[in-house]
Amino acid sequence: MTDYVENEYAKFWLDDDILHFAYKDGISIDESIATKVVEDRLLLQKGRSFLILCDMRGVRSIDKMARSYLAVEGSVLSRAVALITNTPLTNALSGFYIKTSSPTITTKVFTNKEDALAFLHLENTKILKQT
Repeated sequence: MTDYVENEYAKFWLDDDILHFAYKDGISIDESIATKVVEDRLLLQKGRSFLILCDMRGVRSIDKMARSYLAVEGSVLSRAVALITNTPLTNALSGFYIKTSSPTITTKVFTNKEDALAFLHLENTKILKQT
């Protein structure tokens, strides 16, 4: 099974039952880029649902159509999403996305990977208790 995919906008890999993906530096996300990112993520997932760790630190901007697309289509086969930011800009973009687009799955913003992973593991525990 392929456990790594890369395109011109992001790279995706599987590690410890978490799908990690990182946008490349300087990316401005529009609907076409959002669509390509989701297509490649789903290709890697092969129909399986994952917790997702999304590194937003390379994102420069994201337009309204992309936010709307990611809130619905971007949630397909996702159990929970942790967004990692490191600047006031990416933090604001991520918070604005959650507030205005209302993703269909639990999504939170973090400034460090360890807290994001702890959140995903906690969400996974909650999900497993519900089944």
